Parts: sequence; structure tokens; C-alpha cells
Amino acid sequence: MVSDIKQVPESPVGKSGAAGEGPDTQLQDGAGVHQMTPAASTTSEPVPAPSPDPSLGGAAPLSPGQPSSSGQPARRVRSLPWIITRARIWTRRGLILVLRVSRLVSLGIRQIRPGLRYLWRSVLRRWRRSLEFRTVLTTLLLAVTSFAIVGAYLSNQIANNLFQERLAQAESESRYNVKQVQDTFDGAQVTDQSSVITLVYDTLTAVEGRGSVIQRRYVFEAKPEQTKPRNRWVESRASDQLTVRVIPPELRKAVQEGGKQQFWASTQFPVGNEDRPGIAVGNMVTFNGTSYELYLIYDLNTAQQTLDEIQNVLWAGGAALVLMIGAIAWYVTRNVVSPVSHAAVVSEKLAAGQLQERMVVKGEDEVARLGASFNHMAASLQEQITQLATLSQMQQRFVSDVSHELRTPLTTVRMAAEVLFDARDDFDPMNKRSAELLYHQVERFQSLLSDLLEISRFDAGAAVLDAEPQDIFQVISHVMDGAAPVAAEYGSEVRLNARQKSIVVEMDSRRIDRILRNLLLNALEHGEGRPIHISVAANHDAVAVSVRDHGIGMTQTEAARVFDRFWRADPARARTTGGSGLGLSIAAEDTKLHNGWLQAWGRKGSGSNFRLTLPLRQGGTIVKSPLQLEPADIEFPGTASERHMLILGTESGSAPQSTHSGAGKPAADDDDAFGERD
Repeated sequence: MVSDIKQVPESPVGKSGAAGEGPDTQLQDGAGVHQMTPAASTTSEPVPAPSPDPSLGGAAPLSPGQPSSSGQPARRVRSLPWIITRARIWTRRGLILVLRVSRLVSLGIRQIRPGLRYLWRSVLRRWRRSLEFRTVLTTLLLAVTSFAIVGAYLSNQIANNLFQERLAQAESESRYNVKQVQDTFDGAQVTDQSSVITLVYDTLTAVEGRGSVIQRRYVFEAKPEQTKPRNRWVESRASDQLTVRVIPPELRKAVQEGGKQQFWASTQFPVGNEDRPGIAVGNMVTFNGTSYELYLIYDLNTAQQTLDEIQNVLWAGGAALVLMIGAIAWYVTRNVVSPVSHAAVVSEKLAAGQLQERMVVKGEDEVARLGASFNHMAASLQEQITQLATLSQMQQRFVSDVSHELRTPLTTVRMAAEVLFDARDDFDPMNKRSAELLYHQVERFQSLLSDLLEISRFDAGAAVLDAEPQDIFQVISHVMDGAAPVAAEYGSEVRLNARQKSIVVEMDSRRIDRILRNLLLNALEHGEGRPIHISVAANHDAVAVSVRDHGIGMTQTEAARVFDRFWRADPARARTTGGSGLGLSIAAEDTKLHNGWLQAWGRKGSGSNFRLTLPLRQGGTIVKSPLQLEPADIEFPGTASERHMLILGTESGSAPQSTHSGAGKPAADDDDAFGERD
């Protein structure tokens, strides 16, 4: 009686495939197919081939070089050194071939790498800058991942169900057919060889169930290592061109050791030019005292085709669904992001001065209300900016008109003041003093009027840069010569420090002369009679001139307003050099015209340092100033808040900012400043 079917234990190493590896699950390798555990098979010793015996008609072995009995010379046996030499030659050729292939692959990678790098950077740039692209791509990636997981799970479950159904059918049919075979063998009354062979063939053919389609295939093999009886006439039988090799060794071992128990395992067997998946069910049967292994092989090709069709449907449906989700995500994201992008474009145009730009408002939803609010805000800003611009233009026009109108009466008053000043020796002391005061105040008033006219030209945008190549040392020498009387009056020594003897710069020499003159006169006035140092240096793209004094210095509040119009550090301090209060403001505007930097540093009680940095060529960009702003000859005890410098941006309308550095470090890393700094 056949015992219950038993599954061969699974091998922890020899599984042909794990279930659920992906949508491409196959019945013979996965989807719940349990392969037999590779058992430690008994290693049989190789049986040496029997040597031919001349007495039995066999040919004796030929020695090397001995002619055969047919008259043909025997093949010469190659010597070991010759084989080693040939192996070395072919090894060297193989290495050369591998090297050439690797070089070709490396060359191809080098050719493709720039394109791949450009594509990767383009994707990253698009990812950073486009919310729509980032949202759609993220949605697609998540959708693909989800469908891959769900598809693998469904494919695995379907494969398992198909396999389990076919396995149950194979078990039931195998029990029935094996019982029929065993009953036939037990009841057979045959004694001759031909009758035995015919009986076995007919019985196995009935088990095979031949017809239009072969239902099952069989392999009938005598159990090896049987000593009794030796009078069996059937050793093996198999369907079609099958051999016992299609049976897994683990299954054979389990059947041989299991007695009447039934075992199964997944396998593959050839049918024509293809290998098909199947289930091999093995049992032991006996015939005439001989034990035989009977394996029934069930074809799973139909189930595999069904699984493949289901997987194709899953792939096609998943791809179509991913595309639909991507299209939906793109449409929804576009409807949300487009108004935001439009608002960003309109904002940029408003910031550029196109105050008439407005958003297009459609509908009554949240985005439409946002657009309406944005347009209302833009209209309010446009109105206020227009009012401020009109007021500013009126103020500028008023200053310009008043300045022009005052020139004629001022010229008349100046001529009269000069006449009185020249004749002051004939006056009494009181009138003489009045004539002198009148003359000096008229001179100061004329200087103030000239500065007001210059400022009005800057405000109106009428200032034009007349740049031409010129040696900056000539301008500095002219400034020093002009300031020599003032330096002598204050008792200050002006020293020029420079390594180069000539530095040619494309500049407006009149404006640079005015900047340096203002800086030097301010240094003399506030230098307390101490030496004034003028330093000049240049690099490959810029030239810098610094004016350093050791006078009263500046505090943080003073440094924040040093370039303001009509501002004085000490209102009670006498203007002995007759400044108008607009000199540093005009110097900052002149520097902006040159696309340069004008920077100021100061520390209370340690003096001040003003640095002018200009590009060597007109329209050039300054990357780093050749001179350090914070003087190196100063020790910096105390806190960082005691040292200050002022930075003015190159952009029009930028407000001055005060920055202070940490102890022992140049303020705010002034050499790496961006834009003009005053």
C-alpha cells in the first residue's frame, strides 16, 4: 500500500529560485515551488576502464610512435614543456585581448561621460528650480515603486495558487496511477523476457495517457545496487527522449531511501527544442522481486504560459496606470504652480521698475483671490512709488534751479567781496574784519554751490565718466602738491608707500583727483598733526589707494554716517579747511561711476583708514582689493565693537551699512567684498 506523499526537504542553499522575486516569477523556480534539498550524495569511486585483453580479442595499447594494426601510425603524445609553452602563449594573447577591450571600454566611457554629466546636472538644476518637475517626478517614482511591489506580490500569489493547484492534482493522479501499476505488476503471470517487456511497456503507456496531448511522462528505472535477483529483463524505460538525468538527484535519493513513500520536486525536461517546467513525483514499485523507481512528470507549460500572460497584463496595466498618474499629477500641479510662476515673473518685473505689470485673474478660487490681492498691492505700491519719485524729482529740480539761479547774484557778491577784501587795509579794524569774513564766507558759499550742482547732476543721472588710461601716481602727486600748504599748516607729514613706480588705470582723472583730495584733506584735518600715510598697490585686475591717519578716529555711529550728505563728526568742530559737508558723498558717487569700492575703517583714538579700489580697465570687475582695509600696524585690544568700517554697495540706492570685525581679524573680510563698498 502506498504511503502518504511527502515533500523532499528544502535545501537552504540549492533552491532554484525564491518565490516573489518579482513579476517574472516562474513555476519551476519560484511561486511556491519547493525544490528538493541537495542531499550529500554518496561519492562513488571512479571505475577504471578495463584494459583490453588480447586473448579476448581486444587490442593492446599502443606505445608512442608505434604503428597500429591497420598500418596507420599512432598519434604522437605531446610533451609537457610544449603544452606549458602553448598555454603561456594563449594566456598572453588573452591578456592582450582583455587589455584592448578594456581600453575601448574606457575610451567609450570617457566619450560618454561629459554627456551623462551634462544630463545629470540638467536634471539636478531642473529639480532645484521647478516645483512642477519635482512634484511630477516624485509622483512617478512613488507610483512605479508601489506598482512594482503590488505587481510582485500579485504575481507571486498567482504563481503559488497555480502551482499548488497543479501539485495537488499531480499528487492525486500519481497515487492512483502508481497503485494501478503496482496492482498490474503484482497480478502479472509472465515468465519469459518478451512477455515481461510487453507488460511493462503496455502498463507504462497506459500511465502516460497518450492521446492528442500527453498528460504525463514517466521515467522507469531499476533501483541501483540490487544484488538479488539478477534475472530481471527491464532496466529502464522513459517517455519520448527522456532519461533519468531529468530527475533531480535529491529526489532519486529520497525515493530510494523512502520505501513506499511518495516524494515530489520541481524539475525541467526537454520537449523538442525547449525546456519546460514540470513536477516530478517519485515512488517505488516492485516487479518480480526487483525494485524500480517510477517517476511521473507533469507538464507545467500551460500554467507557465498563463502566468506569463498575467504578468504581461500586469506590466502593461501598470505602465499605463503610471502614465495616467503622471499626466494627472502634471495637470494638477500645472494648475497650481502656473499662477505661482506667473506671480514670480510679475514680481521680478515690478522689482525691475515695470510698475504697470499685473497678474491675470481667472475664476473665484483661492489662487484668483491671491492674484487680485497681488494686483491691489502692486497698484498701491505703484501709486506710492510714483508719488515719491515725483516728489524726489521736484526736490532735485528745485535744488538744481536754485543752484543755477544763485550763480549770477553770487558772482556779483563775490566780485564785490573781492574789491572790499583787496581794500581792507584802508578800513578801520572792525570793517577790515568784516571784509575778511565776507570774502571767506562767499568763497565757502561758492564751493557749496558747486558741490550742490554736482550732486544734482548725480541725482539726475547726468554724470558721465570720461575715462582714459593714465598713471595713477601722477594724480596722487598732483593731490599731494595741492594739499602741501594744508599739511604744513597742520604740521603733518604726508608719506607715499608703493612698490610699483607706475600703474596705468582707465579712469576719469578729474573725478579720481577730487576723491583723493577729499580723503587727504579729511585726514589732515582729523589727523591731529600726526603723519599721513598714502599706500598704493595693484594686482591683476584692480588698484587700491588707502589714506591712513592716526588722529581722533571714528566710532560705530560716526562710521555709519561718514558718507551722508551734510554730516559732520563733531558739529562744534571748526571747518578750518572750508569743507561743504558733501565731499565724501561726491567721492562715493564718483567711485560708483568707476564701478569701484570706497571703504572706510576707524577706531576711536587710533585714527582712520579710507581705501579706494578701482578696476584697472573700464567696466572691469573687482574680485579682491590689493590692500588690507584694517591697518596691520594697529594692535586691537578690547572688544570687536570698538573697530568699525563702513561699506557702501555699488547698486544705486543702497544704504550704507556699518560692519565690525572680530578681534585680530580684518573687518568683515573686506578683501572678499561683493560690489562697491564705501
